[in-house]
Amino acid sequence: MDRASVYLVTGGCGFIGEKIVELLSQQDYIKEVRVFDSVVREEVEKFTTATTHVTVMKGDIQDYNLLLAAMRGVHVVIHTAAIVDYRNTVPFWEMRAVNVGGTENVLRACCVLNIPYVVYTSSIAAVGPNTSQEPMFRGNEDTKYSGEVELPYGKTKAMAEKLVFEANGKKLSNGGKLTTCIIRANAVYGEKATFLQELYLFAKARNGVLNYLEPENTERNYTYVGNVAWMHVLAARNLQLKPDLLAGQVYYSYDDTPRRKAFLIRHELLSSMDPSIRLGSHIPYWKMWLMIQLHRIIRVILYPFWKPQPFLNLPLLNTIVTTFSYETDKASRHFGYKPLCTWEESKHRTAQWLRAAAGNLEPPQFHEKKN
Repeated sequence: MDRASVYLVTGGCGFIGEKIVELLSQQDYIKEVRVFDSVVREEVEKFTTATTHVTVMKGDIQDYNLLLAAMRGVHVVIHTAAIVDYRNTVPFWEMRAVNVGGTENVLRACCVLNIPYVVYTSSIAAVGPNTSQEPMFRGNEDTKYSGEVELPYGKTKAMAEKLVFEANGKKLSNGGKLTTCIIRANAVYGEKATFLQELYLFAKARNGVLNYLEPENTERNYTYVGNVAWMHVLAARNLQLKPDLLAGQVYYSYDDTPRRKAFLIRHELLSSMDPSIRLGSHIPYWKMWLMIQLHRIIRVILYPFWKPQPFLNLPLLNTIVTTFSYETDKASRHFGYKPLCTWEESKHRTAQWLRAAAGNLEPPQFHEKKN
């Protein structure tokens, strides 16, 4: 095996992607990490070390020729680039073009350039909840769960997953074969998590009260961004070392963040940074449903004279109120994954970042290209 591998991270300037690049740059078996992203942040190049060079390249994942040029000489691809949009602020066709079409371009380029290893960053949203709001309670990668996915974003990730699964074992132009695996991220928190900024601003606007939508019997997993990124690094390495074991596999991301009511996790993260943030009350489903319908009516009547800020939609509301949790150690069994940071360390790092950012917080964007 090449002891000086070249890795490419698509979306390496995004939330999860940047953490992956940072950790890859610290591995002595990697000589170069290339970042391909439509939004370039030069500070990512500062991860360069004495043994690993980080190069940031600007480009759209939909531009096949530009992507092909960036991938020449690469040994491993970690594909995180995607439009992440839960509020339906991006047209479905556009999200599909990036999330599905972009994935198709990556896999096609791998076959042409004889790049044998791809780790794909997917999402729990690719599995469910479904449109019937059927719960999944502490399932795992083998749990059977069917039905049409509720969120449009999740639908595009499911389509992309299908491409990645089908590409596994595909013949390369040099006679070799493509080996792929998938990591499904869930609710990811940590430094630069825009949803935490948004929640903090909402709470401060309400005198420090953090209300919530989930019924108290719901359960959902949260994972620290550094641990999600570390799982990618280990999966990519072991895809090279143990391809027969990891080929065609899917792994849920996890760590020791308490698997419990999501609103309690959010409150603990925010109150660790600002003790004045206190937990409020549950907002009934019917009340939020009425607000969503009213917002839709107002938007239709006043458009195009007034374009209100993005608001909660029904698919997202249904997702929030549905239990969707899992319990697994598959990544540990297959490639020795152990979280880099404990829950306490993850909480502390997140609080430190929020505290530093609090002075110049602005309302965050509701969708991003990433991770």
